[in-house]
Amino acid sequence: PCSSHWLIVAQIYYYQWMRICSRLTIAGLTLAHVVAICHGADVDFVRDVRPILQQQCYSCHGADKQKSGLRLDVKATAFAGGEAYGASIVAGQPDESPLLQFVADPDADLQMPPEQRLSEAEIATLRAWIEQGANWPDGVDLVQLEDRADHWSLKPVVEPSVPRLPEDGWSHNEIDQFILARLRAEGLRPNPPAERVAWLRRVTLDLTGLPPTPQELADYVADTSPRARHKVVLRLLASPHYGERWAQHWLDVVRYADTHGFEVNTPRPNAWPYRDYVIDALNRDLPYDEFIRDQLVGDQREQQAATGFLVTAAALLPGQIGQDEESKRLARQDELSEVVANVGQTILGLSIGCARCHDHKFDAITSRDYYALQAYFAGLQYGERPLDAGQLRQYARSKERIEGELLALDKQLTSLEPLASLTPLRETSPLSNEEVFEPLKARFVKFTIHDANLHPTLGLIEPCLDEFEIHTTTGTETGAEPQNVALASYGTKVTASGSRESGSHQLAFVNDGQYGNSRSWMSSEAGQGWVLFELPQLEEIDTVVWSRDRNGQFTDRLPIAFTLEAGPALDSLTQLAHVPSRRAAVSATRNVDRFQPVKTQRVRFTIESTNSLEPCLDEFEVFDLQGTNVALASAGATITTSGDAPVSDRHKREHLIDGRYGNDRSWMSDTVGSGWVEITFATPRQIDRIIWGRDRNGKFDDRLPLTYSIAVETSSGEWMQVASSIDRHPFGSKRDASRNSLAGLPVEELAQARELLATRQELQSRLDNLPTPQMVFAGTFTAPEPTHLLLRGDPEQPREQLAPAPLAVLGGDPLDIDSPDIERRQALANWITSPQHPLTARVMVNRIWQWHFGVGLVETANDFGRSGTRPTHPELLDWLASEFVESGWSIKHLHRLIVLSATYGQSSAINPAAQAVDADARLLWRFPSHRLEAEAIRDSMLAVSGRLNLKAGGSGFDLFKSRGGLSGFPPIESFGEEGRRRMIYAHKIRMEREVVFGAFDCPDAGQSAARRRQSTTPIQALNLFNSTFTWEESDAFAKRITNEAGEAASAQVRQAFLVCLGREPTSEELREATALVELHGLPILCRALFNTNEFLFLP
Repeated sequence: PCSSHWLIVAQIYYYQWMRICSRLTIAGLTLAHVVAICHGADVDFVRDVRPILQQQCYSCHGADKQKSGLRLDVKATAFAGGEAYGASIVAGQPDESPLLQFVADPDADLQMPPEQRLSEAEIATLRAWIEQGANWPDGVDLVQLEDRADHWSLKPVVEPSVPRLPEDGWSHNEIDQFILARLRAEGLRPNPPAERVAWLRRVTLDLTGLPPTPQELADYVADTSPRARHKVVLRLLASPHYGERWAQHWLDVVRYADTHGFEVNTPRPNAWPYRDYVIDALNRDLPYDEFIRDQLVGDQREQQAATGFLVTAAALLPGQIGQDEESKRLARQDELSEVVANVGQTILGLSIGCARCHDHKFDAITSRDYYALQAYFAGLQYGERPLDAGQLRQYARSKERIEGELLALDKQLTSLEPLASLTPLRETSPLSNEEVFEPLKARFVKFTIHDANLHPTLGLIEPCLDEFEIHTTTGTETGAEPQNVALASYGTKVTASGSRESGSHQLAFVNDGQYGNSRSWMSSEAGQGWVLFELPQLEEIDTVVWSRDRNGQFTDRLPIAFTLEAGPALDSLTQLAHVPSRRAAVSATRNVDRFQPVKTQRVRFTIESTNSLEPCLDEFEVFDLQGTNVALASAGATITTSGDAPVSDRHKREHLIDGRYGNDRSWMSDTVGSGWVEITFATPRQIDRIIWGRDRNGKFDDRLPLTYSIAVETSSGEWMQVASSIDRHPFGSKRDASRNSLAGLPVEELAQARELLATRQELQSRLDNLPTPQMVFAGTFTAPEPTHLLLRGDPEQPREQLAPAPLAVLGGDPLDIDSPDIERRQALANWITSPQHPLTARVMVNRIWQWHFGVGLVETANDFGRSGTRPTHPELLDWLASEFVESGWSIKHLHRLIVLSATYGQSSAINPAAQAVDADARLLWRFPSHRLEAEAIRDSMLAVSGRLNLKAGGSGFDLFKSRGGLSGFPPIESFGEEGRRRMIYAHKIRMEREVVFGAFDCPDAGQSAARRRQSTTPIQALNLFNSTFTWEESDAFAKRITNEAGEAASAQVRQAFLVCLGREPTSEELREATALVELHGLPILCRALFNTNEFLFLP
């Protein structure tokens, strides 16, 4: 046992020694290798470098996984680098190579690989290899990357030869020859032709979205000529309803809607001109290349509405975007991303937007490509502009002329503005006012009202006088006590400027000795009037007493400015009392403070109270004696304030002196009810007038300063008050502000001012009623912003600035980096519409094919990239694309080719043998019947009921009781004539489907709908059978049939089938339908017909 134990111990020591020696040997060899590298030995990529990359890097940066977009098993991608740091290997510069920086980084949080640091020997090998030039021989990669540029859709369109097939008695044109060749190759044959009536119904619904009328059916059946179908197609393509039908397909793709989307989803009221443009362009058969040009540069082609294409996407409004600069930059990138995505998928059929944050994962589109393409639109802003430039010019000329006349009038009126008074004015009382004066011999006493207080809701209205008393000094001959000699019973007569008489208000009541509102006189003129008392004899008087309502019930209509005069004769009256008029109450739109000229360089406006919340001021204007506004930033003025509310960019102190009006260009204080602004001019100026307001455009009247003071800084540095609200009317109603604006004028200037004011009001009315130009939400264009390559799509990580350039894989020359906006968009339009472009024609002919057959030759209509499907008939696609371009890009030419082909004219009947080979009929052995879209179903129901309103164009009708916003969208269930227009003219709410027809896979405009789904759900049947719309149209349909067929049930059934389905009923259908009508009424049959597949599907 003892010897056995020692044997085991000896073996353990032996094996430990051998391991130590082995490690020392390996270490020695490694050390020797490192020493060799350090002494300049050549590093071989295959022998020395690739093993390190394989063992340490490929698991995260190889064929299966590319973290941060970095792949190190292929030379091209290894040198290109990942998403974050550009080139990962910089030959000859190891310290500038991110690859070496990361593997050598001492920080455990940054080092790569993260689990275990590379050995010093491995790091030294990588460093030496990079120092020696990072030689990576060609052809040694273990894998070869697929060439993404080698893709069928990126290759030039080459017109293929048309197949010539033996015993081809089926084909009508070249389309059929391509289809038949493929069918024969698969052992299939085409279906027999559809019945003539079925073909007519198919092509009519397909091209116009409306069913054929009985007369059109009869005319076609009667025409047995070989060109009968040609005549039908020409008629349908010439119909204005063609554009209405096919524009909807295009609007689906571009995400057209009449609201802005997102949470608030406010209306976009002027989007509709773009919709009307598309309809008109299609009806005119505008060549497709011109159609594209219009939508990219229509502002230069007298097609203002067409560029609505660029801004069809949902958009955040300024109030929905964070006010920090980072949020604004991100929102701007989101806007431009939508534009690039729209152009990419709609016109080019590529998902270019996928390259915003990194190179495209599948297609040959880099992030550089994405931002170079974005640079074409760097001058585009979401917004509105005038639709008609000529209309805008006419409006501008008329507006300029009227504004010039208004300016001249305002200068005259300004000279008549009452001077501000710093002295508190006497207050009058509605109960009683006593005017005491030195005794005076008089026979005539005149009381002239210059102004009255403001009614809280009606503004300035007619003043009232209760009993008016004139007291003698020592009494009359009948006694020594003072006596009221104004009484009618005393023999005094009274006249007035005018009276508004009623049961309670008559001139005779002013001196009848009775008190109260119901026994008073009311002037016939707002805010003014006079009464004249003629005593029976000369009297010595020293007191007059007057009131508005001696009983104290009413306080409105109170004279607050007046003149009292008396004398022995009318031509020798003496002024006994005078209360001057107050200046107008503050107005939300415009307030003038005029004062004696004063020289100053600084003005302060101090707000003491408001009608609500923090005060807000629109433009603050200070005028010198020449009438020049010296409080403009452009004139060198600067501004300070008590504090600014941090709410949004629309309320900033700079807006007070920028020369622009409106709430969006105003200042808001940060303190409820108070605040001050101080404006310093460039040099001291003589000033005499200040104009200010809360919102000069008149949209807002909250946050209005009510009490305030204005002071100027004197040459000694002291502040001197020049105006305040102390002499203004108390704030009341905003009504009749203009009628009160002359308050405070001397009597002698009043007539002149009123005449000027009447002229001004007439001019203002003309200005307000000028026909304003129709606007269109089609973007505005400015000087382009710089476009940078953004790291991971992050606006806060800009890299190099890029010039506008086409996709590199398709070739094309970049523009200068500082090229103007229009040059950019024109260059893009030229590149896209080039006849040699491999995508433009292919993508559009595929869309047209899809809209006829339900699915395109390329099933993924928005994706012609490597993630999309390959065409089922590639030669046919290229032949159609070539034919499209050669025809002058005529869309209607393609329609004629397609709908007159035997392929289109086939029966849709099922052939079990063919279906076993090609279940979805992708090879087109039959016509693939498919359900009509929501719009065509609704339009067809209205057409059949006889209530379809064919009014075209304009802002559209409502499907909901609200056009947008946060209040929800209650549906309209019963429609008037306007609501029975074609559904393309409905005001489309983004993200809100119409309550009945939205269930039929109607897109919500949230994203591009290249191809509508064809779902079948219970809600579709319930909506179409039980909705108010269906009931009403069924009733209308029944009334139409009764008018056309009479009261016989069988005749009604025949006519209903003919109008609704385009055919006579079978004998069984006639028997059962007649029984239904007799038992339940004709509307029930009409409702049932609306729900048949025959009505809802293309036959």
